[in-house]
Parts: sequence; structure tokens; C-alpha cells
Amino acid sequence: MGRQWLLAKREVASLKKSKSTGKFVREITIAARQGGADPENNARLFAALEKARAESVSKDVIERAINKGAGIGGEKAVIDHIVFEGYAPHKVPVIVEVYTDNTNRTTPELRVLFRDGQLGAPGSNKFLFDHVGLVEAWKEGAGDLEEAAIEAGANEVEPLTHDQNDDIPADQTGARFITERTATAAVTTWLKSNGWSVVTSEIGYVAKNFPTLTDEQRAEAGEFLQALEEHDDVHRVWTAIK
Repeated sequence: MGRQWLLAKREVASLKKSKSTGKFVREITIAARQGGADPENNARLFAALEKARAESVSKDVIERAINKGAGIGGEKAVIDHIVFEGYAPHKVPVIVEVYTDNTNRTTPELRVLFRDGQLGAPGSNKFLFDHVGLVEAWKEGAGDLEEAAIEAGANEVEPLTHDQNDDIPADQTGARFITERTATAAVTTWLKSNGWSVVTSEIGYVAKNFPTLTDEQRAEAGEFLQALEEHDDVHRVWTAIK
């Protein structure tokens, strides 16, 4: 019985790693499609490659994803970008970004996941979020974060811990730089040039307000959001929970 449990545990771990690898590959493909195959000139691709390598995604898998996204070698990615808007339990606003090669499969599956929440029409709750550039990075002995944000050209900066982003080392200072969408690459480049390790560089959504929730309500909303996160085609889940 013990060996059967061990085998099951290994199968679950293998499945989780496979899903994780799939999300890394999708992110690399999308980044290459949108910004080209050169990570030195594509901040989003650079950050995606750093994450994939840290999780031991193979070089061959990474190269295929880049080539597919950039249309190199005759193979071109055909991926649709869909944005779902709605609410998690207890009226917590949520935006879900999906990249899929089969909208006829993905859309009904997302509707099923939203049974515990509320799926809205396009444009129903985007006004509750700011659409911005987000760069998350860390640096040993980072110093004054406000000064770094000003120098980098970011509008705002927030301290970031390992608990908030596990790509930030537990013993290091991290920060989340919020900027205009058009300035995302420039902020990323400045940070990299000044000793920061960039772990995320992307366009995303930041909630304008955060509802007050009890611990029980937060847990219920969290379970719903986790189910969304685990869907293979879900790229990002943005929500008004700190």
C-alpha cells in the first residue's frame, strides 16, 4: 500500500511539472510572437526564459517555443488571446487572460469554472483595474526603492517578498515596479543595467480597490481563483485580493 501511495505521489508531481512546463512554453511562445526572438530586445521573453531555465525546462523545448512564436523555420503559432471578466465569490473582481489554440474548447470550460463565481460581459469590470506595465525584480542590497523607481522611469513601486513571488529569493529585497504600458521595456532595461534580476516583465492589471473579506471569504475566493489558475489555457488571473 505504501509503494502505491509513493507511485501516486510521483505521478501527481510529474503531472504538475508537465502543466508547469506547458505554461512556461506558452509564455515563451507568446513573448516571441509579440516581441521577436531576441531576448536582449524583448524584455518579456527575457523574463520568461529566466523562469523556464530556473525550472529546468530543456534547451530544445525552449528553442522550439521561441521559433514557433517568432515564425522561424516554417512553424508559426496560431493562438487566440481571450480576456474573461467577472467576479470570484463575494463579489471580488477578476480578469482572466487566456491563450488557446481552440476557443471552442476553452470558452465552455471557463464558463464551467465560473459557476462558483459570476462571468460578466466584455468590458463589465475592466474599469475596476488599471491596465499597466508590471516589472518585478530583486537586487541584493537594493537600497531606496523609491529612488530606483524614479531612476527607472516607473510610476510606482511596492516592496515584494518571497511569499508574494517565489522567484524572489527569501533573503533578498524585491520590488514591483508599476509603469505606463509603453514604458515597460525601458524600465526593465534600466533595472537589468543596474544590477537588478528581473523575474517578471509584462502588461497586466492592478485593482483600484480591494474589498474587505473575512478569512473564510478569502479562502473561498482563493479556492475559486486557484481552480482558474490550474486550467491549462489560463495565462494570468488578475484579481482584487492582496
